Amino acid sequence: MLTRVKSAVANFMGGMMAGGSNGDHPGGSDLPLKFPYSRPEFLGLSPDEIECSADHIARPILILKETKRLPWSTGYAEVINAGKSTLNEDQACCEVLVVKRRPAGTATPNRTPTTHRRSSLPNGESLGFRENLDGSEDLTLHYWALFDGHAGSGAAVVASRLLHHHIALHLQEVMEILCTPNLLPPTCLDEEPMNHHLTPTSQRALNRAASLRGAAGAPGSPSTPPTRFFTEKKVSHESLVIGAIENAFKDMDVQIEKEKAVYNISGGCTALVAVYLLGKLYVGNAGDSRAIIIRAGEVIPMSAEFTPESERQRLQFLAYMQPHLLGNEFTHLEFPRRVQRKEVGKKMLYRDFTMSGWAYKTIEEDDLKFPLIYGEGKKARVLATIGVTRGLGDHNLKVHDSNIYIKPFLSCCPEVRAYPLGQCEHGANDVLVLGTDGLWDVLSNQEVAEAVTCFLSNCDPDDQHRYTMAAQDLVMRARGVLKDRGWRISNDRLGSGDDISVYIIPLMYGNKQN
Repeated sequence: MLTRVKSAVANFMGGMMAGGSNGDHPGGSDLPLKFPYSRPEFLGLSPDEIECSADHIARPILILKETKRLPWSTGYAEVINAGKSTLNEDQACCEVLVVKRRPAGTATPNRTPTTHRRSSLPNGESLGFRENLDGSEDLTLHYWALFDGHAGSGAAVVASRLLHHHIALHLQEVMEILCTPNLLPPTCLDEEPMNHHLTPTSQRALNRAASLRGAAGAPGSPSTPPTRFFTEKKVSHESLVIGAIENAFKDMDVQIEKEKAVYNISGGCTALVAVYLLGKLYVGNAGDSRAIIIRAGEVIPMSAEFTPESERQRLQFLAYMQPHLLGNEFTHLEFPRRVQRKEVGKKMLYRDFTMSGWAYKTIEEDDLKFPLIYGEGKKARVLATIGVTRGLGDHNLKVHDSNIYIKPFLSCCPEVRAYPLGQCEHGANDVLVLGTDGLWDVLSNQEVAEAVTCFLSNCDPDDQHRYTMAAQDLVMRARGVLKDRGWRISNDRLGSGDDISVYIIPLMYGNKQN
């Protein structure tokens, strides 16, 4: 088992660098690619420029050629890794979508099972969502996203082309409600049609009466026992948007799984998205990328990383409830280090899923198995294989040289946080920073905030390129300079050898949308 684990770690960290077995190159799979590999479309790169950008020695930083390609004068910059993988496995997408109302008289999607509703999966072509159109009957959303691929770029490429369509589809299902801000979402859409001419109080009364109709104790029911009143949770419009984003991630993951049978979709990816809708900014994260808001020099975290350490208790509980997932080769318990055979019968520190602290237990034979979670910090791994616990794809990922699947321990569900952008005043230096882990591995939230604030403060506020140049400066700080001992950043610290992708999104433009 120990030899297998060492081989698995070596394979995941180094063996996939060449890319020949990950499906990104000819020979990796006989299936066709769903989408060809490329860099973000908004960069406007030619094939020759894409090839030149994949220089692991020079590591050129790519930036926008034209700021008008992205909304809100958004800045973007990226750089390839220092040899970790042949391709830059990060992907990015930015779109402005206008979701159209469903034609009058069409059945609500809630009356149709999800499988039928999703019978035609998004393919990246027109889905009835048009860009840059005006109309009070439409729902406009701004979308930015970063995807950090691993074990190949296939899942990241597919997600970058399709996830926003899944989000738009789910928003379309509830847009009648979202476009009526004074009404609470009805508990059941099928019971009563929404009457836009009723006052908010009358509409709530109508919904309440509908929810009681036919229930035991409701007036007019066949048998009328003593009257009962049922309480209903109040659901906000914000929570409907959050639910739409959450379900879109799940649908995207299901689509990747289904289409792997037809297309070569390699590996998996983390996903970090920002959606601006109806005056609020929503950030959804599944993985170890990160988003922060910098407002008046202060940092507002908009995401949390999902790693083997941060999700230890969830993973341990799953393994405890379904021990067959461990293949009789791993233990769900955590120890400070590997247990040795000579320590059987002795007491050692351990942690179970019920514990945030540590305690002592008597070591048994079963404790000699390899821990479900092993390592610390960036070296922590689930089943000795993967260092991130949420994302898309990875459906075929197994422990090296075994039949133990890792996907059951990985979640595609994002954490979504909302920020009331329209209720706050923002200056030219107030921004949302989205970055893949290549940035945050070497720079803290505070270091990023200080660097961005300092750079923007020295720029002309009317310069539309300032946010792109700030993104370039941030990537340069994280990449560092190539020296004899590798890439180095300030204070001679080790620079990031990973792919780095960064958005800097000025928030003051969100205020102008309202």
